[in-house]
Amino acid sequence: MPRTWWRPDIHADRRPFLIGRNRIQQAFRGYLADQDFIEVDTATLQVSPGNEAHLHAFSTDMLTTDGRASRMHLHTSPEFACKKLLSAGEQRIACFAHVYRNRERGALHHPEFTMLEWYRVGEGYTALMEDCAALLRLAAETTGTTRFSYRGLTCNPFAEPERLSVADAFAQFAGIDLLASLASNGETNRDELRVQVIGAGIRVADDDTWTDLFSRVLLEKIEPHLGKGRATILERYPICEAALARPAGDDPRVAERFELYACGVELANAFGELTDADEQRLRFEAEMAEKQRVYGETYPLDEEFLAALSIMPEASGIALGFDRLVMLATGAARIDQVMWAPVADSNV
Repeated sequence: MPRTWWRPDIHADRRPFLIGRNRIQQAFRGYLADQDFIEVDTATLQVSPGNEAHLHAFSTDMLTTDGRASRMHLHTSPEFACKKLLSAGEQRIACFAHVYRNRERGALHHPEFTMLEWYRVGEGYTALMEDCAALLRLAAETTGTTRFSYRGLTCNPFAEPERLSVADAFAQFAGIDLLASLASNGETNRDELRVQVIGAGIRVADDDTWTDLFSRVLLEKIEPHLGKGRATILERYPICEAALARPAGDDPRVAERFELYACGVELANAFGELTDADEQRLRFEAEMAEKQRVYGETYPLDEEFLAALSIMPEASGIALGFDRLVMLATGAARIDQVMWAPVADSNV
């Protein structure tokens, strides 16, 4: 996107995508209201931006009236604040939030973007799958399209999404027995996975962790096949790849986590929410140890979030990349085409 997105001729080309965006957002708000969701608005500045190893935040100093500074961060998701509201007693909430992620810019990534999150107390994450199918249909109906397409892949937004476990996807598309590299308690066996990854013809580095290997297979062998013809719900992630999700009831090696894909594009990430505060602390600490190892930095834990988690009811929650879905529904080629005023690019 050129710096001069505000020029009348360039804006005229972008405007149909932007009007489509507004119509989809209005339609989604209607769907959520009909489902008895309350729309909430959370603070962008947080004590912790999130505690996933490979997410990078924007940070600043918040000053008191006498000039004392405390470090704050722009949130990478409204998740912590939303879960505090569930602890406070809310039952169904939704939030259109501007979120911020550093080190991200490209056709599908932007340093500031819009995330739609919603939560259902007392309901399993399969209810979120039904929401996803409904919202895909609604986005298509709103823009008058019958097909999503992106980089040569197409998807029928009206077709029932397929459900595919991560283990089945690894077996089908890479010939890898993923669960063979996981112990009964979810601990990973890097050497076992490494042998299989090499056998699948995928490059391996000497210092690759189990997670590095998992992510490379997912990126190279799995994701290009997802959401072709119809949307894909990729579910039952290994527990070590689901830092905020609870274990599956029938297999502690995997978690109640799914991601929604269309045209090979990841659109949403959902959890059956973990409500064990002690376990959540351990997972966050492990994530921050990995962040320190790889990037030489960490973010603080939100102690109020962990305290709230101890009284949070059972719930399911999901984060959807709203701009990406608008791209697919309007036929835009880049995420910044569906943003009214993109972030300036200092490298242009």
